[in-house]
Amino acid sequence: MAAITINRVANDTKGLYVAQVEGFDEVGELTFSRASPTLVIVDHTGVPDSLRGQGVGKALAERVVADARAEGFRIVPLCPFFKAQAMRHPDWADVVQ
Repeated sequence: MAAITINRVANDTKGLYVAQVEGFDEVGELTFSRASPTLVIVDHTGVPDSLRGQGVGKALAERVVADARAEGFRIVPLCPFFKAQAMRHPDWADVVQ
């Protein structure tokens, strides 16, 4: 499996995680809104067809969970993909509402 690099770009209210997969031009992304300093709403995960099956969406979700734990915020999963991932990972309950 190709290496996935994830970067976060954010301001006070909105943000974006961008996943770059080695050898591919297209990127996967996960967008969020910051409701408060301790609450982030994940509203969209998008992975182009060329990257499907590479684990990009899951890697993005795992990165948000890791950041939530490290930075002390909770996640409200409005995105259907993220919500489905959270259901598969009861161990994320500490940071997912």
